[in-house]
Amino acid sequence: MKKKLGKNIKKIREGKGMSLLDVSYNCDLDDSRISKIEQGKVNPTMATLFELAKGLEVDALTLLKGLD
Repeated sequence: MKKKLGKNIKKIREGKGMSLLDVSYNCDLDDSRISKIEQGKVNPTMATLFELAKGLEVDALTLLKGLD
């Protein structure tokens, strides 16, 4: 599930034409942490998901679409 979530996040970020630094700038997360989440190496907390959603300018539920 971590890998699928990471792929969702990366797809959204790239679809918006944003770099890791852009997302990092918009939220309170380090770009290297975001990269690890996108690669499925880290299982983010709910607080982290909400920060990512803020950084990506989407609803948090958007990040979770398609996860079973």
